[in-house]
Amino acid sequence: MTVRSEGQASRPRSASGGTDRIGLRARHERLVFARVRTSQDRFADAITAFAGTMGFVYVHAVWFAVWIALNLRLFGAAAVFDPYPFGLLTMIVSLEAIFLSTFVMVSPNRQAARDNVRADLDFETNLRAEIWTAHIGEALGLNPQEIELHVQEIIKQSRSALEPGSSVPSVAPDSL
Repeated sequence: MTVRSEGQASRPRSASGGTDRIGLRARHERLVFARVRTSQDRFADAITAFAGTMGFVYVHAVWFAVWIALNLRLFGAAAVFDPYPFGLLTMIVSLEAIFLSTFVMVSPNRQAARDNVRADLDFETNLRAEIWTAHIGEALGLNPQEIELHVQEIIKQSRSALEPGSSVPSVAPDSL
């Protein structure tokens, strides 16, 4: 709802009377990534998710046991469709291995794409925070150059403290 005073529009207000936050929204990485996923991506994710479970192992163990039992004439000669050495089973398992290895190779690429989305959102969040911090500091009358020099010194001290064999003490919280 827009509040008007003397014929001019002012800032929009919410029903509770507060100013709406236009343009200020946090975007979640999962939601952004879900919007760019295709049906092929969802299919690949579903297969990869199932192939990495014990259910996948159990289904295959039962399938192989039944296949071998049928073809070793445990249920009669009429049930045999792939006699020993199980050539058809070997071919099917080989094809399955080819496809599953492809999905396994696709998975890191998809994870890298998701990491890129996360990094972009982190950058946006950090940029917003830095801009807001600069404006708040300015409103408080702080000198940005002096603060930046202080920050650079603390970063340098922190990095030095992380080096092996360093005698530089960690940054004390009260020194900030």
